Amino acid sequence: MLFVGVPYSLIVKGLRAAWRALHRPRVTDFLLALFIWVFQAVFAFAIGVRVPPLLVMVLDTAASTTLLWRRDRPFTVLALTVACHLVTVMTGQVTWVGGAATCALYSAGRYGAPRRAWIAAIAVDVTIAVDAQLLYLVRGERPSVTGALGALVVVGLGQLLRFRRELADRARTELAEAAVRAERRRIARELHDVVAHHITTMNVLVGAARTTMISHPGQAQTTLLTAERTGREAMAEMRQLLHVLRADDAPDTGFAGYGVAALPTLAARTRAVGLPVELEVTGDPIELSPAVDHTLYRIVQEALTNTRKHAGGARASVRIAYEPAAVEVEVLDDGLGPGGMESGFGESGFGLGGMAERVATCGGRLRAGPRPGGGFEVRARIPLAAVPEEKT
Repeated sequence: MLFVGVPYSLIVKGLRAAWRALHRPRVTDFLLALFIWVFQAVFAFAIGVRVPPLLVMVLDTAASTTLLWRRDRPFTVLALTVACHLVTVMTGQVTWVGGAATCALYSAGRYGAPRRAWIAAIAVDVTIAVDAQLLYLVRGERPSVTGALGALVVVGLGQLLRFRRELADRARTELAEAAVRAERRRIARELHDVVAHHITTMNVLVGAARTTMISHPGQAQTTLLTAERTGREAMAEMRQLLHVLRADDAPDTGFAGYGVAALPTLAARTRAVGLPVELEVTGDPIELSPAVDHTLYRIVQEALTNTRKHAGGARASVRIAYEPAAVEVEVLDDGLGPGGMESGFGESGFGLGGMAERVATCGGRLRAGPRPGGGFEVRARIPLAAVPEEKT
């Protein structure tokens, strides 16, 4: 066999390269012009036209060669090919260069301005019809007028394919723009979660250090060190976000290190700034997709941040429940009223809305609102079977 000993990958690469080369416009136009040149020459000599062979080859070559510029100058190519076509009509023979003229008509509809294309089609139909009628009056014989009434049809076909291509391009553009908008919303959520959580924590710590700086300088220093560490963590998360934005060809892994496994650390930091938090995990933990893992972490982070900001003196509890078909996260606080955390979610547009978008992306549902006995609850349930892969 010809390909014995040749690696399969090299064969595939060669075929793909050949396919890409054949789909280049210049290559396609050259092959089309060559095919029409051969077809018209064979057809002309097969039907035995009563014109010198040299004239046959000149008209055939001229009509076919002009097709090389059918995309850039469709109306010039149309004029030249129709001129060659009219010469064959004047000979009284079958129009054996009609293939080039038909292709030029299609190109005028496909690549030319719509109004000019329709005008050119009408002009071609009228010209060929008038030419055929004059020959009939002079010679008494009606030559073949193949295509005399078909120019509008061929141009219409080119216009139809052009319209379909424009619709497809528009749909791709809209999809790309939608993806950009979705990515911007995702980045806005990430920035909000990172900045809101860490800045709130730093404000609390700095405020506590300021009140104890004179009476308990050692405690104030420890608090300031914690605030400094929180600032470094915020910068680390920001760098990770920027790294993902700059890595165009790298997959987004959902910020490794900020998932369910990091919740104990998050709870400890929250306790350190004065908000008592209890963390509970029920069920058998399973490996979650990066999208779900990161979403659960951000929900807890945002809920605790808003509790600190708007429900002073409250206590909070976090529960992660692993079920056979879903994973559920619940964050509760016992603040004095429902207004605190709720107003925190609404103030920026990225709190509750960002949570809902994250959960919806993972195929789950989010419920958030005031508790009957006071306080606020955030509960999200994500079905494991419907979890999609992380989107970029």
